[in-house]
Amino acid sequence: MSTTDAPAAPNAPAAPPARAHTEVGVEEPEYDLTEPLDPDMAGVFRDLPAADVAYRDRARAFVQDEVLPVIDGFWDRAEYPVHLLRRLGELDLVRDGVDVPGRPPMSLLAACVVQHELSRGDGSVATMVGVQGGLALRSVAMLGSDAQRERWLEPLASATELGAFALTEPTHGSDSVSLETRARTVDGGYVLDGQKKWIGNGSVGGVTVVWGRGDDEKVHGFLVPQQAPGYDGRTIEGKVALRAIWQAHVRLDGVRLDADAMLPGGESFADAARVLAATRLGVAWSALGHATACYESAVHYTRQRVQFGRPLAAAQVVQERLARMLSQLTSLQTLLMSLTRLAEDDAIRGAQASLAKYTATRTAREIASEARDLLGGNGILLRHRVVRHFADIEAIHTYEGTETVQALIVGRDITGISAFA
Repeated sequence: MSTTDAPAAPNAPAAPPARAHTEVGVEEPEYDLTEPLDPDMAGVFRDLPAADVAYRDRARAFVQDEVLPVIDGFWDRAEYPVHLLRRLGELDLVRDGVDVPGRPPMSLLAACVVQHELSRGDGSVATMVGVQGGLALRSVAMLGSDAQRERWLEPLASATELGAFALTEPTHGSDSVSLETRARTVDGGYVLDGQKKWIGNGSVGGVTVVWGRGDDEKVHGFLVPQQAPGYDGRTIEGKVALRAIWQAHVRLDGVRLDADAMLPGGESFADAARVLAATRLGVAWSALGHATACYESAVHYTRQRVQFGRPLAAAQVVQERLARMLSQLTSLQTLLMSLTRLAEDDAIRGAQASLAKYTATRTAREIASEARDLLGGNGILLRHRVVRHFADIEAIHTYEGTETVQALIVGRDITGISAFA
């Protein structure tokens, strides 16, 4: 019941006439924070090859037209927009630089700038590509048989079939070399038993590359259909980051596989590590994409938000903070471009890739925190996008090698002494 429908109290003064809601200052304007600004103070992206620019522009158009209009709702509801992954396959943006017969070349730099653009839109969408292309597709391409490549490369590249990569276990995260999943040899194949955790796409009905220890005590990779009896992938709930992609807790209870399910090139933990190492630069570029989105949002907001009679951007302290953010962003762009060029020449060392991820996620956290603060209370609203990136950076800061693990790799390179337990 509205106040105008309520009965009047005895001897009450007459109600004032209703007023239209037109008071000055009541309605807050809508802020437009998503327009790309292309911050490139050092000209890092000035000489990108035309083919790489085409991939980047396709990814950016996808983000602007198809991701940003809908992603807040999926993220808020923790729903997986699988149609966006299918669309990425249609646009040939899933491959993460992996060569697939019949498709045009995609350079490492092109894959990196695609990760940057997708992460600038949303971390969950970028992680879809990291899982589908960077891990599942790459595992088959690097380690699979000719028959496995013929069966899986194109469906995974087009995202008509979904793929997962299962290495991490509930009690073995950074200590993945100690994995306990077993692959027993039986007549005609193998039987898998064990558990995996934080497996992106592990509960969506596709195929999972599962790493387990065989009777020979070597670590092997297996292609496991998620419909196989004994495979149970349960979506992990209650996440506060990467909410628009599903990670699963996978239980393997007597999963029977034919002999041709084993990846012939996956015979040790070092082989799994080779797949992971190839994705490390991509994770660093993903962090740069998140940082870029936060910087852009802060610039747009401080130009549009009026306080004390002038835009926030007119304040000296705000300009100093934006300059600091741009300085960090530019330093990160320069580092990642330099290391990516080394990687394209097959001249990058593992410690350098670790330095890239270590530096990128740390820097992205700082920029996101600064942007969140500059947006004030509006900084915690999904529609202003900074808080979504703020949360998602926490996930990439940990996955595919925590900050501590990356620091120990770099530290070993500096000192020549391993500090790993």
